[in-house]
Formats: sequence, C-alpha cells, structure tokens
Amino acid sequence: MISWAEVAIPRISATHAFSPLRLKSTATNTLVELPVDRDIRMYVCGITPYDSTHLGHAATYIAFDLVNRYIRSSGQKMHFVENITDIDDPLLVRAKRDNVSWQSLATSQIELFRGDMTDLHVIPPQNFIGAVESIPLVVDAVAVMKKRGAVYELEDDLYFRVNSDEKFGTRSHLTKENMIGIARERGGDPDRSGKEDPLDALLWMQQKPDEPGWPSPYGTGRPGWHIECCAIALHYLPNSKEDAYCVDIQGGGNDLQFPHHEIGASQARILGGKDFARIYMHAGMIGLDGEKMSKSKGNLVLVSTLVSQGTDPMAIRLALLTGHYSHDRMWDSQLLSDAQTLLVRLRSCLSREEVATTSSVVATIIALLANDLDTPGVIEKLKQWCEETEAGAIGGSAGELSRALDALLGIAF
Repeated sequence: MISWAEVAIPRISATHAFSPLRLKSTATNTLVELPVDRDIRMYVCGITPYDSTHLGHAATYIAFDLVNRYIRSSGQKMHFVENITDIDDPLLVRAKRDNVSWQSLATSQIELFRGDMTDLHVIPPQNFIGAVESIPLVVDAVAVMKKRGAVYELEDDLYFRVNSDEKFGTRSHLTKENMIGIARERGGDPDRSGKEDPLDALLWMQQKPDEPGWPSPYGTGRPGWHIECCAIALHYLPNSKEDAYCVDIQGGGNDLQFPHHEIGASQARILGGKDFARIYMHAGMIGLDGEKMSKSKGNLVLVSTLVSQGTDPMAIRLALLTGHYSHDRMWDSQLLSDAQTLLVRLRSCLSREEVATTSSVVATIIALLANDLDTPGVIEKLKQWCEETEAGAIGGSAGELSRALDALLGIAF
C-alpha cells in the first residue's frame, strides 16, 4: 500500500548531544531506554478506515512521530512500520449502513488519512501495509502456529490458544474476569460456545454470507484482527538471533493494550521464539468537552473538518502537544485557541532579527523529549523563550530554534 509524501527533517547542530530516549512501557510501568548502537524498529497499529482522521488518531500518530523524529535527529536510523486494517467487522458494518462497498469506503478513508497525516507533518512509515495484502503472511503464520500446537478448530474457524504462551496476560496486568469483559467490548467473542478458553482469539474465520473471503488452506475466509499485526511486524521488521526482542517499540492507543497487543505479543512469542517488544508504548484517549470522544457518541472532531474551516494544521499539532502523550485528556475550543495564539507568538518571535538565546533552549527541549517525550515541559520552555525575546533579550539564532522545532516537534514555520 502506498504511504504518503516523505517529510524532510532539518539537521540539528552537532554541538547538541542526544541522551538515549527513555519511554514508558505499559508492560512494566517503568521507563525503558532504547538502544543507541543500532537501528530502532517500531511497529504502530494503524486505523480501521471508516472514521478518519479524528483527533484521537491524530494524537496517537503525532506521539509516535515524536519518537521517530528524536531517533532520526540523534543520528540513528528508524525502521517504522504501520498497518491499516482495511478489512474488519466495523468497516463492513459501516459500509452496509452507508450502502457503499467496503472497498470504496476503505479507499476513500485511507486517502483522507494520508492527506491528514501530510497536513499534520507526520513522517510516513517505510512500510504502510494493509490487512488485505498481509493475508499470505497470515496464512503462513497460522501454518507455523499449527505445527507448534497453538491452534485448534471450532466449526471451521481457527483459534489461537492464548495459554500456549506462558507469558500471556503479563503485559496488561488484568484479572481474567477483567480480560473477558474488555474482550467482549473490543471485538472478542469470549461467550462463544466450544472455545477452550474464553480469551482464545480468532486466527482465521470462515466466509459468511455477503461478506468477502480469500482462499486459503483453511477454507475461504479472512484473518482475525490480532494475527494481522503480528504477521506484518515479524515480516517487515526482521530481527537477528542476537536481538532480545522482535521489535523495539509496539505502539498504539491505550485502548489496544488489551486484547490486541496482549494477544498479538503472545502470538509473536510462538512465532518468533522471543518476547515481542522491548517497549509497549500507548497513547492516551482524547475526549471532547468533558466526554469521551467516540464513534458511537457521534462527537468525533475530524482533522479534515478543522482544516477545511481554516485551522492551521500546525495549531492542531501544537494543541495536542500541550498534554502528555500517555494521558487521557480533553479537547475543547479553548485548547485550540491557546495553541493558535502560541503559534502566532512563536512565528512573530522567530521573525525578529534579534532573539533570546536559543542554544540552551534547544538543549533543554532535547533533554525533555528524551525523558518520555515531555512535551508539556517543552511548551512551557517555549513560552518562557517568547517572553524573554519579547522583553528584548538577544544572543540567539531564530534559525537554530526554528530548525529544532521542525525537526523534533514537527512544527514547521
């Protein structure tokens, strides 16, 4: 699948030192340091293309864009893979409701998503892989899992035995009862009769009437949700025997922590023979005016709508950076207004011939980002710099700070 246009990253002066990036892993609730002596491998779960791109999506992909930017600016290479779930039950339901084909719905929403990511200055993945194009990978992965005793058949569907991985459940820290309840809410089928364990996950489902299907050794059908990401990640982010983990970062919204990332990690352990991710990084949810933002409530704020109304995409990005990526937080008109004001203020200050010192500001920004992407701290530092510049302080380089904000924060002036 075609990604979106590449984004240029300005070079930051070699005088600035980059500490190893530390990110909170929800699997351990600790800050984990990324390696500095090799390339970094990051897999981020993408959208299901039927309501894109809302601000929750935007916040998530901006968070992982910050990781990408830090790693690249430090001189390391990043191999970034993102999927897109272009066949799934919610997509089929929405297509039927709107009386359109699922293919045309997915195509239009994916194109909208590409445009929104371009507007928001998000660096594209090297591999942008659709679930449909991953089906051959899934078929091969299921064959390996069958040989290893991790698969059973139920009424022509194939299921993954979660208990085939002794570490199942250790990444999400939930009780079995809570797991079952969450699985029920998030696309699982814990109440299906005949399953060995309520949490066992579909690997391959037989084709249903009026739904698409693809031929396979297991019958005509389509993959389950979790195995798609697992197969894509293992194929496009190969690791060596010396690597302790399959990937360095598994990312997504915090609603994916269970069941999606937990089950995907267990499947990857069966296939790869090692723990899946060094860091499980999860972005918080975005609410609207005090309520959870959701498709079911119909209170989604779309990036494309804001942009069509004349909102500067950089103001949207800046507004989302005012909160910490890992926290659930609210969106309202005041947040956007404040971000627009700060953006205008920054542009005004950066257009001056004389500005307050910038070298120490860039160093502070790098240090704050190195500590689990502390963007609220960065925003406060920028406000302080604006105050000093407006008060007449000199000794800095507007170009130096402008390049750093573009490279590290993705805020282009």
